[in-house]
Amino acid sequence: MDEETLKLLTDLHTNNHRQGPGSETAFARALELSGIDISAPLEIADIGAGTGSATIPLLKNTKANLTAVDLLPDFLNKLKSKAEAVGVVHRLQTVQADMADLPFTDEQFDAIWSEGAIYNIGFGTGVKNWKKFLKPGGILVASEITWTQADVPEELKAHWEHEYPEVGRASSKIAVLEENRYSPVGYFTLGPDCWLENYYEPIQDNLVAFVERNGNSDKAKGGS
Repeated sequence: MDEETLKLLTDLHTNNHRQGPGSETAFARALELSGIDISAPLEIADIGAGTGSATIPLLKNTKANLTAVDLLPDFLNKLKSKAEAVGVVHRLQTVQADMADLPFTDEQFDAIWSEGAIYNIGFGTGVKNWKKFLKPGGILVASEITWTQADVPEELKAHWEHEYPEVGRASSKIAVLEENRYSPVGYFTLGPDCWLENYYEPIQDNLVAFVERNGNSDKAKGGS
C-alpha cells in the first residue's frame, strides 16, 4: 500500500469509534464465549487494534495486560489517549507493527484478540502464524468475513471472491482452525447493526468533509 493511500485511510478512520464492524453486545458475547478469566492478570494481544474499540473494553472488563498492535501510529496514539481518559493506560502497551511480521516471542500471550483485521493477511495465514504466540491452552478470538447462507447472489459472490479469495462458510473457517490444531469453542454472526450503524454509516456521515479535506482528489473519492 502506497504512502498516500495509508494517509487517506488514516484520515478516514482515525476519528471513528470503530475501524471495522462490531458492537458492545458482540464484544460481550465474544468475551463470555471465549472463557477468558476476567479476574486473572493475563497477557492479551489485540492485533489490528485500531483506535481501541476492543482494546478499551478488554482493559475495562478484565484484569489483563493488553498489547495493542496496529500498523498506523495515529490509531495507536488515539488508543493511548482513550486508555488514559478511562484510567487503564497502566495495563496497556502499544506496538506499531505489521501483523504479518509481529515482534513477539513464542508462548507470550494467554489470548489473542482480533476484530475485523485478520483478513488483511488472510485467515489461514493469521491462525497459522499467530498460534506460536499463544501459551498452551491459550485462545484466539477473531472475526472473519464469512458467508452466512449457501445461496449467495452471483454478483456478490464474484466481488468477494476477487477481493478476498478466502471468503467462505463458517464450516470452512472451522476446518482451517482444526487443521492448525485449534479446538473451536464456538462462533456467532455479527448483526446488521455491527456493519451499518457502527461502521459504514459513521464513515458515510463524514465522507463529504473527508473528500473536501483531501482536496477533492480522485483517490479520496475512491478512484485510483
